[in-house]
Amino acid sequence: MRIIFLGTPDYLNPIIRVLNEHFELIAVGTTRSAPLEAEKLNIPILKIDQFSNETIEQFNNLKPDLLVVASFGKIIPQEILEIPRLGAINIHPSKLPLYRGPSPIQSQLLNGTTDSAISFILMDNKMDHGPLLYQEPFEINPADTFQSLLTSMFKKAADILPILIQSLIDNKLTPIDQNHPQATFCKEIEKEDGYFDIENPPSLEILHRMIRAFYPWPGTWTKWNGKIVKFLPNMQPGTSNLKPYLLQMEGKSPTDLKSFLNGYPSFPLKNNL
Repeated sequence: MRIIFLGTPDYLNPIIRVLNEHFELIAVGTTRSAPLEAEKLNIPILKIDQFSNETIEQFNNLKPDLLVVASFGKIIPQEILEIPRLGAINIHPSKLPLYRGPSPIQSQLLNGTTDSAISFILMDNKMDHGPLLYQEPFEINPADTFQSLLTSMFKKAADILPILIQSLIDNKLTPIDQNHPQATFCKEIEKEDGYFDIENPPSLEILHRMIRAFYPWPGTWTKWNGKIVKFLPNMQPGTSNLKPYLLQMEGKSPTDLKSFLNGYPSFPLKNNL
């Protein structure tokens, strides 16, 4: 089973590792630097800036049986999807058709979603649109952050993937169309999304969601007395789920809420935290 994996970030390393262990992983396609695991395993790297005729010819020459795609960041053209005899599987960290688009984890955290899933779809040339092969339920917990969910959800996906692919090979999977009228979409996250006005702050619940959704990037932050104040999740065990954050004044180290307010007693949010 010859497989090409398309994905860029390092949190996808478990998927690369499991594909290499169970199948013939012939290449890893990336839009930037390759995930570390691909380099460690000496898997050929395909740097894909765009899907040109040359790229299509390259894929044809590799003769993959299957594409596996996760966090790739580009729409894959139909000419590429038609090359492998088994098509292309996309791994998406939401309960599709909910949260299609580039920021499913951040958007679920911002909306307070707890009942999530890891979706495996047979790709078509529309964004997160193809029929479902399988959905693994996944609970989002009160202490989860964007970073922690990237790690845990794609690790779980890696555990499932070999069985799913073998079922596809054995023709034991029946793709089921998504309920397209119920689809929701999320936008690309930008730096300014993490900012809030110190004079018009969000509620404590919304602030908590922002801190979790925007860690480690773009961060949750405001400006006070001409300086940036960052709000960070507190990774220490035993912290309250209601206030699991640290504050960091520009140029200073992060500190707990009590210590921060001792140092900056006039900080305007003290009655809202």
